[in-house]
Amino acid sequence: MLKVGLGRDLHRLVKGRRFLLGGIEIPAKRGELGHSDGDALAHAVCDAILGAAALDDIGSLFPPSGQAWKDADSMELLRRAFAVAKEAGWRLINLDCVVSCEEPKILPFRDSIRKSLAQSLECSVDRIFVKGKTGEGLGPIGKGKAVEALAVCLLTNEQLTDNNE
Repeated sequence: MLKVGLGRDLHRLVKGRRFLLGGIEIPAKRGELGHSDGDALAHAVCDAILGAAALDDIGSLFPPSGQAWKDADSMELLRRAFAVAKEAGWRLINLDCVVSCEEPKILPFRDSIRKSLAQSLECSVDRIFVKGKTGEGLGPIGKGKAVEALAVCLLTNEQLTDNNE
């Protein structure tokens, strides 16, 4: 059985925070504001995987009201979410991501981000891709006030068939 999952996350950018994408700290004037470390890409990937497996979502699994998740490492959250999916028999076929922000530019860090995600998702880097886009000066992203991450993944579960439903 194959299933597709879509994840999205949007974070305001503020001074005094680190800018993290897929576990990689990128030099920037502002970083993501969030209950955890604010890694919008890691959060979007969590939701894509959990959604494809129809297991949960990041807000339910790691509620922002929970003090246990305050300033949490988002890549650890991703590893935990992926472990839940793996326990249910799911395996990642591929992951495709888009990060939209005016600054910083994503391209110089893309390979490091891909490697970091691949390591956390226990797969080869050729199953992961990340693209950077800008907001072309439009809206909060275009004005440099926010970062948005989108992720789509394809999972397989050889234990399930369409007849299991």
